Amino acid sequence: MGRIIPSVTVLLLVFVTSKAFEIEITPENNVAAQIGDKFELTCCTIGCESPSFSWRSQLDKPLDGSVNSKSNCSILTMDPVGFGNDNEYLCSAFCDNVKKEKSIKVDVYSFPSDPVIEISTPLNVGENASITCMVPKVYPSERLKMQLEKDGFVLKTKEFFEEESTETTETKSLTLTFIPTFEDIGKAITCVAELPIDEMEFEPKKRQTSQRLSVNFGPQNTNITVSPSNTIMQGETLMLTCSTTSNPPARIVWRKELEDSSIQHITDNDTLIIPHVQISDSGMFVCEAINDATNKTERTTVVISVQDGPRNTTVSVTPSTTVKEGGAVTMTCTSSGNPAPKISWTKHLTSGVSQFLSEDATFTINNVKAEDLGLYQCEGVNQFGREKKTVHLIVQEMVKEKDYVIPVIVVLSFLSPMAIPALAILVYMSRKTKINRSYSPVNAPKSNV
Repeated sequence: MGRIIPSVTVLLLVFVTSKAFEIEITPENNVAAQIGDKFELTCCTIGCESPSFSWRSQLDKPLDGSVNSKSNCSILTMDPVGFGNDNEYLCSAFCDNVKKEKSIKVDVYSFPSDPVIEISTPLNVGENASITCMVPKVYPSERLKMQLEKDGFVLKTKEFFEEESTETTETKSLTLTFIPTFEDIGKAITCVAELPIDEMEFEPKKRQTSQRLSVNFGPQNTNITVSPSNTIMQGETLMLTCSTTSNPPARIVWRKELEDSSIQHITDNDTLIIPHVQISDSGMFVCEAINDATNKTERTTVVISVQDGPRNTTVSVTPSTTVKEGGAVTMTCTSSGNPAPKISWTKHLTSGVSQFLSEDATFTINNVKAEDLGLYQCEGVNQFGREKKTVHLIVQEMVKEKDYVIPVIVVLSFLSPMAIPALAILVYMSRKTKINRSYSPVNAPKSNV
């Protein structure tokens, strides 16, 4: 009996050792590996201190990986994962002539990043535009689903199951063409991409990207605010502010229309300030709101009236302030102010009262008489004041020459009938002298008597 017991013990130990030798592969079950990533399969044994390992693929294809065995584990590393790794791998472990095997199926896919949204720029209200969603490096692309959403509402969807399967990663896209409106401003556009492969376990199977719309539109509702008002007194400070609605914000340009209808550039600023305004600042101011992104401009105008009392009142006299009796004289009065001053003419009489003459700026006296001499006054008047200007008119009287010829003729006619021709000649020469203002006996015609 003593010999039999050791034999039984040996057989029992061998049986126990054989039962304890097992093999495991992690990850368990079938796995999905992303193309381009690093992926490892680990094969380990239990119940064997120094096992030996071997790896092979289905149909003995290349492993497309490296093997590193240490102690009771062996690691198959795929770096990077490629299409050749889409295979079933078998790990074999040997321990004291005992062989254990275990296989695992590796499926490869590619869904590495979120979708990319590309928007045709710029987006302008009322103009055709497009949004494109792209999913890069996807495999298998025929399993991909895409859709575009705006604030949760589906705009467009696309599936690629009808496309032919290829052993390559592809970039797939979905494009939406639309016409932006004001309601689209600030709305979120979302691109959703799904790779729903039920037989493969990987995460994420759904990716999405969102982007808010920035829609350009030209200036609208351009408005000018005037302080203190459109009508302002000379010397005060005028402030004009131009505002508009635009995206991107418009730049403001101030211009002024001149008297010759030309346009003068003033400043590039929202606010135009003119301290101590003058009458010359009156006129039409133009605000231009310019959106360079849309190449659109909106203009609005305001008319400013700078008011003041009459000033710079002047009188001009034609031909001069000294005029001969019987002649004519014209007096013209001008006066600056806003509103335009009303002109009136008066004359200061010797009695001390003023005689009203005219409400015309130009006053003319024809056939001047001696009594027309004196002090004439022009007055410019508006609601803000009055200003006067005077001029002294001098009238030169006409001197009358006495005619001595006729009486002499009458006397001589009684003296001799022979003297009548001589007297006629004398009368003729006297008249000629008055006409020519000079007379010389040397040049007188000789008598035939």
